Amino acid sequence: MILAAGKGTRVQPLTHDMPKPMIPILGKPVMEYLIEHLARHGIHEIMVNVSYLHEQIENYFGDGSRFGVEIGYSFEGDLRGGEVVPQPIGSAGGVRKIQDFGGFFDTTTLVLCGDALIDLDIGAALAEHRQQRAEASVIASEVPWEAVSDYGVVVTDDHGRISSFQEKPEREEARSNWASTGIYIFEPTVIGRIPTRTFYDIGSQLFPDLVSSRAPFYAQRQRFNWIDIGKVSDYWTVCQRVMQGEVAGMRMPGSQSRVGIWEGLNVRVDASRDALAGPVHIGSGSHIEQGARVTGPTWIGHGCVIEAGAHVSRCVLFPYTRVAAGAVFEDAILSGNYCVDRHGQIRELNEGAWGDSRARRD
Repeated sequence: MILAAGKGTRVQPLTHDMPKPMIPILGKPVMEYLIEHLARHGIHEIMVNVSYLHEQIENYFGDGSRFGVEIGYSFEGDLRGGEVVPQPIGSAGGVRKIQDFGGFFDTTTLVLCGDALIDLDIGAALAEHRQQRAEASVIASEVPWEAVSDYGVVVTDDHGRISSFQEKPEREEARSNWASTGIYIFEPTVIGRIPTRTFYDIGSQLFPDLVSSRAPFYAQRQRFNWIDIGKVSDYWTVCQRVMQGEVAGMRMPGSQSRVGIWEGLNVRVDASRDALAGPVHIGSGSHIEQGARVTGPTWIGHGCVIEAGAHVSRCVLFPYTRVAAGAVFEDAILSGNYCVDRHGQIRELNEGAWGDSRARRD
């Protein structure tokens, strides 16, 4: 089960016109990496709950056959006045809706949030879940104390059994810095605890219920890489890391035209050789005009134009973005509709080094 129904409010404006699981990393939606990982570990039947901008997810992934899996969808919303209106019913409510409809979750089920990169050994996690005879397991990861308010945190005994769960506590109230990674293993009995036809959340409602009822509820501290895209700043950092080769198994697409420069098909680079300092990816059909400069790590999506005299440094350009002549952008995410800095702040494009021109849809 992949949870993909949320609006992704913490990563706006990136999610103004795309659902969070469709946010691209190296040109691929983050959820695609999850599906590929599941397939590698022998998981081939996947349900996805969708709501906000659901058609983008459904149209891109289809029935899953091109990824070697089967994908089904559960839409959360209503038909009102002839229009489909998204209405998410919570992470747990979405699971229960699927179960009530067709009884899909009739065995041990892996539940994942659709907005993170992971390399979890799923087989090892399932083995530990069964060894502990757990009804529910949470895969946990240690996070800095100053970041605990962004996560649900678990408190366990010496055997890993969860004694309390705090959903996004303030730093001074947190009893642990072991965070839920949004990866859960549930037995069918857990899903039976979720009330029907109502909004119900895994972290703030289901987990406290499991604790209070003293269910066999455990946290696992598996050794694996977990890269969460909780905020815009996380997304910018992830893109910088993967372009610098710091994330295992993620390779730059396209062909390497020279050291540190990767190109898609039919790219036109009129800028001088010295004007590009890698790592830089130039998407297919993009044009870097003479006199423009690009400093990496920078990802340039397909169909982009960087005009003469413009300079982009450590940036992410979404497809079909034009950077006007003379504009200067550093540590930014650009699209035809917005510009946001590495901290998630929408920037006025006439501020200082950001120039008096704007990024715009070509």
